[in-house]
Amino acid sequence: MTKKNVKALCLFSGGLDSLLAVCLMQKQGITVDGIVFTSTFFDLAPALKGAKQLEINLIQKDFTEHIIGLIKSPPHGFGKGINPCIDCHALMFKTAGEYMKEHDYDFMCTGEVLNERPMSQNKKSLRTVADDSQYGEYLLRPLSAKILPPTQMEESGLVDREQLEDIQGRGRKKQMALAIEFGLKSYPSPAGGCKLTEPSFAKRMKDLKAHEGIDNLNNINFLKIGRHFRLQDGTKLIVGRNRSDNEYIINNLNKTENYILHAANVKGPFAVLPKNSSDETLKTASAICARYSDSVEDEPTIIRIKLMEDENTVAILPMKQEEINTLLL
Repeated sequence: MTKKNVKALCLFSGGLDSLLAVCLMQKQGITVDGIVFTSTFFDLAPALKGAKQLEINLIQKDFTEHIIGLIKSPPHGFGKGINPCIDCHALMFKTAGEYMKEHDYDFMCTGEVLNERPMSQNKKSLRTVADDSQYGEYLLRPLSAKILPPTQMEESGLVDREQLEDIQGRGRKKQMALAIEFGLKSYPSPAGGCKLTEPSFAKRMKDLKAHEGIDNLNNINFLKIGRHFRLQDGTKLIVGRNRSDNEYIINNLNKTENYILHAANVKGPFAVLPKNSSDETLKTASAICARYSDSVEDEPTIIRIKLMEDENTVAILPMKQEEINTLLL
């Protein structure tokens, strides 16, 4: 088998490490396709941009339901947020491995760097992910290959180990030097890439999991917009922060299941409250909505409360910030 006949499938995020993994394979004359796992928790744009820059084919696989399943009960636990990284990576590699076999690729590779991430890229985690995926024997990590045990691809001569790298740790100097060598014109700044690692989003996700549950994807998507409050009776209130949030609320809200609150006499945000909310809860939500409207201090704000065709108004003083802080997620 000549190198020009060798095909690799690269798990591809579009970040610098995955770009370099592709380049290191292409340098050896290996044909590379990318596979990206799409989800409401990930941004697809870097992968699309990176694939275009490298001129590689990019396969997209929706992974949202798989991740939600793992969040419910991750065998290897969570990171600092609500991110089941080890189990998520293992399942991604298993899915990629199945695709690899079905479409006659010789092996798969990733841009993982040893010890770049404390939970998911230490030596033990890399080994666990490979073993749990059931396709570890086909997995190559070109950026750290020289400081990891040789793979069957290297031992068989399918890949030249001497042309792979020995990068480890969180620094990016070696990667940036390689980017220049390979003529990469642009690449994203380093970031987690997954919303489940972001502290504010993780807090909201944990709260949703504990109360309404995480089976409703629309509820999960709403976590990405607005201010979120858990009121005293356990009811969830979402208040828009800007025009974009307000438009999202109006366009994506199930209007048969939720109240919409909005200031009638001044400019202000739209807010969302479940339709089974009590009168007392509606008053609390109205006071919060008034607080984020262009209200005059110590003067009542008129809040319009609408459920389908039913509409009422209430005149209410804005809630004090100290009280709001106790309810804000």
